[in-house]
This record gives sequence, C-alpha cells and structure tokens, in this order.
Amino acid sequence: MNMRFLKRVLADRLKPEEIAELYGAFDLVGDIAIIRTPMSLRSKLETIARAIIESNKHVRTVLHQSSPVSGELRTRRFEHILGDMKTETTYKEHGCVFKVDLAKAYFTPRLSHERLRIARLISPGEAVVNMFAGVGTFSIVAARHSQATKIYSIDLNPDAFRYMEENVRINKVTGRVIPILGDASEVIANRNKEVADRVLMPLPEKAKEFIESALLALKREGWIHYYDHVHAETGEDPCLKSFEMLHPRLEETRANYELNFSRVVREVGPRWFQVVLDLKVMKTSTRGSD
Repeated sequence: MNMRFLKRVLADRLKPEEIAELYGAFDLVGDIAIIRTPMSLRSKLETIARAIIESNKHVRTVLHQSSPVSGELRTRRFEHILGDMKTETTYKEHGCVFKVDLAKAYFTPRLSHERLRIARLISPGEAVVNMFAGVGTFSIVAARHSQATKIYSIDLNPDAFRYMEENVRINKVTGRVIPILGDASEVIANRNKEVADRVLMPLPEKAKEFIESALLALKREGWIHYYDHVHAETGEDPCLKSFEMLHPRLEETRANYELNFSRVVREVGPRWFQVVLDLKVMKTSTRGSD
C-alpha cells in the first residue's frame, strides 16, 4: 500500500503530529502487513492496523515488528495487532510462489528487484552457490528466470530449510535448486569446493567473514555478489566505502578481482545502506604483476 494513501486514510484518526511520526514504509508479505512505529505511537497501533485492513482487501493480518533481526538463525519477534493470529503466509514474486513463516525465517519483499537482477545475469549452463539462501527466494527466482544448471542453496536455519524444500517443490525446480542445511563455510569445505561459476552472499551482516569460503566455492574464475551494510555520511559513496573495507580481506586471498558493478540496494536506517558489489574473480596461486 502506498504510504501517502495510508496517511490520508489516517487523517481523521490521528493528529497531524502523529501522522508525521509514521515511518515511510511498511511491508506487505502475502496477506500479512508488517509495521514498525516509534514508541510514541505504541498506543495507536490498533488504529493504524485497522486502517491498513480496511484500505487493503488482501490484508488479513497486521503484525508489529518488535525486535530487529538477530542471532545466527536471523529471526525477529512480532506482536500481533489485528486480524488472523498467524505469522505464516504465501508470497508471490516474478511468477514464483513462496511459503514463509515470518517469525521463523527472515524474509523481506524489498529485495524483489535485486533477485530478478541477479537472475538475469546468470548465463546458460552456470552453476551457482547461494551461501545464505533462507526460504529459497534468490535461488528459485534465479532458477525460474535463467538457464542455470544447478543452484546449491545453503542455510543454517532448520525452519528456513524446511520452507525452502517446500518452495522448491511448489515452484517445480527440484533437481536444479539443491537445498542444503548447514553452515555455509562447512558445507562448501566438505562438499561444494570449486563447483560454482557464481556465488551469492545475501547476508550483509556477516558476508565479509565468509569471503574465503565464497572463493573456495568458485571455479578458477567466476562472480561473487557481495552484500554489505555500510554507514555513509552525506557526500560519501556507500558502495565505494564498502569496497574499500573489503579490499584488504580480498588482498589476503591472493585472488585477482575487479569491481564490475555496484549499487545501493536500499536504505536500512539513518545513513545506513545495503549495497551490493558484483566482483569478477580470477583465482591464482600467486598474484600477477600489476
């Protein structure tokens, strides 16, 4: 729902100063709306939720996100505000269907454009390793919109893995998307060394820690799509800043690499950005002359 429209709906229910405090967006995942509000509007949650349900016939549940994403399993807590008492829903994107329990596995619709962008970069015959696959969104969109042969989809969260397996069946990509439960570094070291033409790292909080594993998954040359959260002041380039912070770690790997493309995916907080770096990598035992 357009936030401007919601503010118009709320014009006769909230004070102007309260409307001004509303965050600029909320998420719709299937028939569930997820809202976040400042503490000053806690008493108005039901009023806001009722306006969302009355204004959108597809919304059956409104949840308030009561904690940030945290922990190894990347989960968050929700408070039920109005509608059906549930956190599981079905979400559609780019011709794909995904079942997800929002309280058990991290999911955001805000990466929809990025998922399709990656899918369209994959050349016919490529093998892909998705190191942090969640419920399978990046992997399944890639399978449906490219001619990748295999997409190895790894996640540590047992609930995310279970939904990934179900989503693979629902979207009829069994045999092409391979769900794997486990820690990405251990899985790659034990069974997925040098299998990938392309590696996806959609875990901005910890991607830097796993860059050596991403390189291990690559064949002699290939692509790494590296996601990062970076703070940038006015006038700073978030993408350049992220690359500069990653550069020393890449230098230690003794691989040849170049930054082929970068972009700000979204703003995740005041002056905090999620960025993606598309890195072209050539692995060598010794660095060539510069």
